[in-house]
Order: sequence, then C-alpha cells, then structure tokens
Amino acid sequence: MPQIQQAAQEIRGQMEAALSQGILPFWLQRCRDRSYSGYLLCFDEEGRFTGEDDKYLVTQSRMLWGFSHLQKKAPDSLKPEMEEAAASGFECLENFFWDPKHGGFRWQTARNGAPLDSAKLTYGQSFAIYALSEYYLCSGNSQALELACKTFELLQCRAADNANGGYFENLEEDWSLSPGGAAAGDRKSLDIHMHLLEAFTTLAEATGDPIHLRKLSEVTDLILRRMVNCREGYGYNQFDLRFRPIPAININRTWNADRQTGETIGEPADTTSYGHNVELSWLMDKAMRLTADPETPVVKELLDHALSYGYDWENGGVYRDGVACRPALVHDKEWWQNFESMAGFLNGYLLYGDARYWQAFQQTWGFVRRFFLHPVLGESRQLLDVRGTPIAGQLGNPWKGIYHTGRALAECLDRLDKLIETKEE
Repeated sequence: MPQIQQAAQEIRGQMEAALSQGILPFWLQRCRDRSYSGYLLCFDEEGRFTGEDDKYLVTQSRMLWGFSHLQKKAPDSLKPEMEEAAASGFECLENFFWDPKHGGFRWQTARNGAPLDSAKLTYGQSFAIYALSEYYLCSGNSQALELACKTFELLQCRAADNANGGYFENLEEDWSLSPGGAAAGDRKSLDIHMHLLEAFTTLAEATGDPIHLRKLSEVTDLILRRMVNCREGYGYNQFDLRFRPIPAININRTWNADRQTGETIGEPADTTSYGHNVELSWLMDKAMRLTADPETPVVKELLDHALSYGYDWENGGVYRDGVACRPALVHDKEWWQNFESMAGFLNGYLLYGDARYWQAFQQTWGFVRRFFLHPVLGESRQLLDVRGTPIAGQLGNPWKGIYHTGRALAECLDRLDKLIETKEE
C-alpha cells in the first residue's frame, strides 16, 4: 500500500503539470477566435494553425465545457483567461449555433457563424446541454442553464422514440428523421446514448430537477438492458430502431467517418470499442451515484473485458477496436480511448481494489506521457501505432480539442487525491 501511495503522489504531480503547464496553455494560446467568438481547433503536429476554420457544434461545446470545468484545476494565473474563453464559447453557441426558427443547435457553421449544416443531431444537442450546464455551474449564468433546459425539452418533444425507447439520433433541420443508410435515420448507437447519459448527469447536477434525474435513470437503464452485454462486459456498437444489434457502418457527420486510421476492419464490422467501454464504466458509476440507482456489476465487467481483450500489457495502452470476446482486431491507439481509460481504470481501482486496474492505469499513463503528449507543446497527438509511433500527429482537428485530454486528467487528479487521502488514514 505505501508503494501505491508513493506512486500515486508521483503521478499526481506529473498529471497536474501536464494539465496546467501543457494542455491548458496550449489551447489558451491558440484557440480563441477573437474575430467572431468561439474557437479555432485545427492545429498540426507542431501546433500551427492549418487554416481549417469551420466550426462544429460538438467541439465548440466541448471547448466551452473544458474551459468551464477545468477552471477548478487551473492555476490562478490562468483562471481569468479561462473565464473569458468560456464566455466566448457561450456567445458562439447562443448567437451562431442556435436555430431561432426550429429550435435546437445547428451542426456546423462557417467561422463567421453562417449556417453550413443545420441538422439537429442528438449527439450535438447532448454536448450543448453538457457544456451549457457546466458553464452555469462555473459562472452562474442563468441564460446558459435556461438554454440547456430548453434543449433538453426539445429532445423530449422532437427526438424521443416513444414507441421503442431511447432517442432518434439523426434528424434534419426541422427535426424530421434523416433517411436511412449513411444518414442513419434508421439506426441508434451506444455512443450517442452514452453521451446523453453524460449530458443528463451534468444537467441534473445543475438543476436537481426530478425530470432530469428521471430521464437520467431511464437512459442508464436503457443502456444496461438494451445496449450492453452486461454478463460479458462490452457494449454493442449500432442498433436498429428497436435496439436489435446490427453490423456497424460509417455514418455521415460522425468521428468514424472522418477519423484517420492505420488499420481497417473487414466484415463483420460489428465492433466494440474498448475505450468506449471503459469510459462508460466511470460515466455509469457517476450517474448511478447521482440518481441513487442500485449498484450494478457491469462497471467491473466493462473493465475486465477491456483488460482481457483490448489491453496491451507489453507496451501499455488500449487498442482501438475488436469484436466481442475475441482478440483485438485493430491495434492502433487513439488519444481519446487511452485518456478516458486512465480515468476508468483508476475509478475501478478505487471501487474494487483490484491491482490489475491500478497496473493498467499506471501503464497507460506511462504510454500516454511518453508517446501521446507532445514533449514541448503538451497537447496529445491523435493516433499512434502499437509501440507509440505517430500515425496522425495533429494536436487539434474538427473533432479534437480539450475535452478528452483535459477531462481525463481532471478526473484522475480527483481520484488520486482520494487514493492518497485513503492511504494516509
């Protein structure tokens, strides 16, 4: 135990430095769009702006969330600038992304706010709720909370699938269902419902409203009953509208359609994401604590499955994809999966005391620190091969901002503090 305590204290210092001296300064020095509001996100492997300046709801929201939430972990010297950055993000969502005619948030705008894609993707609405709720918790801005609640109500009225449960995910400008196929009006996914769980958690924290807590419980229950194999510990990827698992395809307006990869998967394409599963484990644990729902062993099962099939015990870190209870198919390592997995494994160690979770956390941090984090600029590279050689080295892109890197470090810092305090008692 003293050995783990000593290691926890050492890692805590490393992570605090990575956040306050690396990730936060990287984005504060580059991302503010001082001409129009919001954020510029596309930076190459040396932190140079690429010129790509369209804005997407998902990452504008994630940046607003990050500058709001991470103020609690920031040095005092950075907090005023973070407050200004958060205010700029709120201004961008309110003035450029909100659709005054149909309600809800557009998916994509030009840098100056001109609408480019006014689709009402549930994925995007969830991140807007998440960000606005967190901005309210940070700033006390009542307009932000009102907009978060209004968006939540629109989802219940326009996107809830009252016949089959859950939410339609792909809707057009007027909230009509998108066509099938790559537009995916005929599909649902664990990914989007997991992010609804995360959004409803923060909204319920902000309001304490029984309806927000009830809908959070409903999403939690839906994921457990219909979207995860609780016995084996992995999430299915895509479903038809009645939640029957179906082979996954690339869907327009998603990360999978845009991601750079070093490896591809042939048929069958019905994959599970180890990083998503571990991320889900700690998000689920947090949601159930808020709603006081009964504990479920699925949190542990998700971690155990990832360690059994998706973890690289030789080099450290989680692989990208696999199929159910079989060896991993794709051995690339993506930034978000590895950052989120650190929080999940550390959370699992605190919950269950299983030394494998501590070892996985420690090894993943070693891999992240050595290979993902840019040694000078501090932000994470996007994609590496199994031994850490960069495949996609950019530090920012339309899908990549402060959210996964900053959030994972903040979550780990909180848990390391608990671990250190527990060991000292």
